[in-house]
Amino acid sequence: MQTEVLYSPAYAAAKLTLAQGETVRAEAGAMLAMSPGITLETSTQGGLLKGLKRSVLGGESFFMNTFTAQVDGAELFVAPSLPGDMVAWPHQGTLYVQSGSFVASSAGVQVDTDWGGAKTFFSREGLFMLRVSGQGELVLSSYGAIHAVDLQAGQTYTVDTGHMVAWTEGIQYAVRKVGGWKSTFFSGEGLVCDLTGPGRIYLQTRSQDAFLDWLIPRLPTQNNS
Repeated sequence: MQTEVLYSPAYAAAKLTLAQGETVRAEAGAMLAMSPGITLETSTQGGLLKGLKRSVLGGESFFMNTFTAQVDGAELFVAPSLPGDMVAWPHQGTLYVQSGSFVASSAGVQVDTDWGGAKTFFSREGLFMLRVSGQGELVLSSYGAIHAVDLQAGQTYTVDTGHMVAWTEGIQYAVRKVGGWKSTFFSGEGLVCDLTGPGRIYLQTRSQDAFLDWLIPRLPTQNNS
């Protein structure tokens, strides 16, 4: 599987070029276009309970699509629902990914949900995140551009929870308030996540929560329509 990210960082899409017999798993609705010679199968990927767990707890679709190339050089285009960037790289090991950022992966990569523990109780992302493990090609998306930060052992970075995309295994994290409760609710910053290395974290330059906070009060209502 050869991956090329196009139109980055504002409205990115990924072009996946497949060899004959190669398969790709993608989030339902991620397909933009495909060439002839690709078959599509829709399933819950791991059974009913695993699909339900990924949907309800991980914020992803209940179903996933599996694309299989019948010829060499078949092309599959995928894109996220929100405008922003995409990254693609050979994945090996374990990566924790925020809900909504997974787009596609090769057959050797498994996607499941993972318990975040009580330390994420106040996080807007909830108690669960996606656990991506195995070996293969991985494609993720962000709302806005993606910024990577490499942390040394013991080094800590503080990130607004709405700007997290993913972090590698080995990163320690804890969600907390910004100052007191007054700062948390009225500063515009809300909750933050302290991440401590070693490892890599991926951030997004825009926050979906912040955009919705701006948009919703401006939507027409029945009283002022």
